[in-house]
Amino acid sequence: MNSLGKAKSVQALTVYEVWRDRFLRDRLRPAVGIAIFFAFSITVYFMGERFFARQEFESVYLYTSAAVELGLLTCFVLQKTSFGQRYPGLLFLGFSWSLTVVVQIGLAVAQAGELPIFTWSLAFLIQATLMPVRWRLHLISQLGVLFCHVGINLVLNLSFAKYTAFKLTGFYLYLFWFCLICDLSVYWYECLQRKEFSTRRELESAYQQLEVAEAKYRSIFENAGEGIFQSTPDGRYITANPALARIYGCDSPEEVTAKFTDIERQLYVDPARRNEFLRSIEESGTVSDFESKIYRCDGSIVWISEKARAVRDSSGALLYYEGLIEDITQRKQAQESLRLFIHALSHDLRNPVAGMLMVLKNWQTKTGDSIAIPRSILERMIQGSEQQLRLINSLLEVHAGELRGLVLHCESVDLKAIVEAAATDLEPLMNEGKATFKNLVPDDLPAVNADKTQLWRVFSNLIANALKHNFPGLNLTVSAQVIKAEKLTINQSTAKQNIDKLPITNPQSPITNSQSPIPNPGSRMIYCTVKDDGAGILPEQCEHLFDLYVRGYESRHSVGLGLGLYLCRQIIGAHGGQIGVISTPGAGASFWFTLPLAENFR
Repeated sequence: MNSLGKAKSVQALTVYEVWRDRFLRDRLRPAVGIAIFFAFSITVYFMGERFFARQEFESVYLYTSAAVELGLLTCFVLQKTSFGQRYPGLLFLGFSWSLTVVVQIGLAVAQAGELPIFTWSLAFLIQATLMPVRWRLHLISQLGVLFCHVGINLVLNLSFAKYTAFKLTGFYLYLFWFCLICDLSVYWYECLQRKEFSTRRELESAYQQLEVAEAKYRSIFENAGEGIFQSTPDGRYITANPALARIYGCDSPEEVTAKFTDIERQLYVDPARRNEFLRSIEESGTVSDFESKIYRCDGSIVWISEKARAVRDSSGALLYYEGLIEDITQRKQAQESLRLFIHALSHDLRNPVAGMLMVLKNWQTKTGDSIAIPRSILERMIQGSEQQLRLINSLLEVHAGELRGLVLHCESVDLKAIVEAAATDLEPLMNEGKATFKNLVPDDLPAVNADKTQLWRVFSNLIANALKHNFPGLNLTVSAQVIKAEKLTINQSTAKQNIDKLPITNPQSPITNSQSPIPNPGSRMIYCTVKDDGAGILPEQCEHLFDLYVRGYESRHSVGLGLGLYLCRQIIGAHGGQIGVISTPGAGASFWFTLPLAENFR
């Protein structure tokens, strides 16, 4: 046995001994009480005998019974003292010898040679019955009486002279077996008690360990970051932890089990996902990374990923499903942001690269090994490259922000210069489409508070879209004027619907403005329009024109992914403005948006 095992054994033994002494003290109280009444009754009897049979009565018997009573009363008093609490074994011997040794001394004083078999048997039986612990104490008390008896008789030669050797042998044989039976009963009882005590202690220790383990796993269950559940095959939740309640938008796990009694119809946005879940878990016994859209308690929709297994009994019958649920909404949004980044990268860089490529191909058609490039063309190419670099930096910023999106770097911007820069970059595309472009932005137009690069993206996208989605010979006009925010009116219902769909703060927008606050109602704003005389747009197309991945109204030359107008909406919304379109089929289209003036933020 190792040192740890020995220490545990010693500790268990010490605890048992404490319990045994307490048990002995508790049993001494009724034993002493019973003996006191017994001795009192004998004393009363002797007093009566002395009164009614004076000539035949010997007073020593009365005195002996009184001495027994005094010894028992002394034990009774000592029980309540610290001495009695500390040494219960000594009180036990005092109790036993008060009934046996005192009587033996009294008989010796009376020169009586009787053998007090009845008194001894009664005392030893009371001890073994009421106090069946510490068998060695029982043996000491018995041997003490026997030594006292033998010693007195050897000195006074009382019993030895009165009884024959055969009768004394029978007396001692009876005393031996009676004491042996009493001592064995005490010993076996104590062995059983020790074993029961040890078993009880082990059971209590096991229960404590079980409670600790249960508390540990309960803590894990209650404080887990992932949702933990058990559900029945018919679609009810049996158990749920607080994390699952938070994912589902419930106030407590009890609300989850009470509310979701039909998982297929109440939880999944697509009810068919429940059948797919059951089919997958039936085929392999487990399911992992099972992604689905679900309804929360408040009706909102989130993405979750499930890991679950089927729990069966010994016969293979399905009992329930248990597993983990993780909210992956942010991860899905991050993935969408990444796709947006890649698509925006291809979309926004296409126009300046295409323009530069046209210039280079025109020079390639010229003859000769060396080609002289005019300074204006060289400057144009440098500007295009710089613009591409700004776009790349801007898009990288969008991607780095993921769900938070782009942080606008707003400053006082000359709107006319932005329009001219966008038109210059798109000049090759205009020349190819034989388009006519007019920049009617007034020279004295007040500056706007905007991000120069992002605003260039808006004009570039709107102009490029008009060129791509119309036939050659298009007339394009960009204009701007100062208005008050509350005076903005739209004549066409479809355009008004688009405005209503575009609040100033769009919670789903991946582009936010942390440096330019939204202007107060009633402040002055710039109202910009990009107007063409092309084919126009149908009303039903206008309703979804600014949605993600919606391609142009007449995608004659379009190879894009439907990001341009979506990005325009996000950028204008981040600036605190609105955007929309007014169009009639066959009469062209007028894209409009508003921007706050720089004076609103001084």
